[in-house]
Formats: sequence, C-alpha cells, structure tokens
Amino acid sequence: MKRIKQIFDGDYGCEENTHAPGELTVSVTLEDEEGNLSYETVPDAWLRQNALDVGSVWPEGVAR
Repeated sequence: MKRIKQIFDGDYGCEENTHAPGELTVSVTLEDEEGNLSYETVPDAWLRQNALDVGSVWPEGVAR
C-alpha cells in the first residue's frame, strides 16, 4: 500500500506544457510501508475527482 506524501504543482514556473490547454498536471510523491518513494504525474482534476490528498491511500490499478 502506498500513501500520498506530497503533491507538487508541476505546471508552476516555466515548464513546457505538453497537455491540453486548461488541463493542469501535478507530480505526486508516494511512500510505501518500507519508506520507499515513487512518483506519479497525473491530472489535478483526477486527484480531485477521486478525493485524493496528502495522506490518502494511492488507488492501485485505477485508470488515470
């Protein structure tokens, strides 16, 4: 099981947008039970639709 450790607004600053206009993406830092970190980049709207925030359990196998 992984939990969301941090959410970073990946569209802040001068990064080149490679997605549709108006579709903001975020970088999510995940941590498992052993303290291992992994990272996902997902649309911000997807996080909100799934009510995910820092501390939430990351839904494995859910289509993003």
